[in-house]
Amino acid sequence: MNESPPGQPTVSGHAAHDNPLGSAKRGEELLAQLHGQDAASALAAEMQDIAPAFVDMTIEWALGGILARPGLDLLTRELLLVAACTTLGHAPLQLRAHAEAARRLGATKEQLVEAILQLTFYASGPSIRSALLTLKAVFDEKS
Repeated sequence: MNESPPGQPTVSGHAAHDNPLGSAKRGEELLAQLHGQDAASALAAEMQDIAPAFVDMTIEWALGGILARPGLDLLTRELLLVAACTTLGHAPLQLRAHAEAARRLGATKEQLVEAILQLTFYASGPSIRSALLTLKAVFDEKS
């Protein structure tokens, strides 16, 4: 059995990048780990009438292909995604999803706030404010 470095995602006992199950299986497992057991069916239902292929792309490419890569632990990746969504300034659904995933992985409120505040001079004031208010809602709901 392959061992992942500390903090690296493992899927079915294998390092994510060595997983013989393929990127779709890795993606499904990561989706459940980060967003809950019902996340795949919720995503499929959401996209069913508009772009069902987007579900496979998300699971296979974004999760199983990119998020499962070696080199960074999942928490670091989720903090980076919170930062990216904050900088975009127009991805509130994704910001919320990645903030919730980071929390699920053990991120503290302070870590998430600092990840957002780090962007103060790179993203607009309104983007920072919106991100902080989204984060507040995530923590208020989970309290």
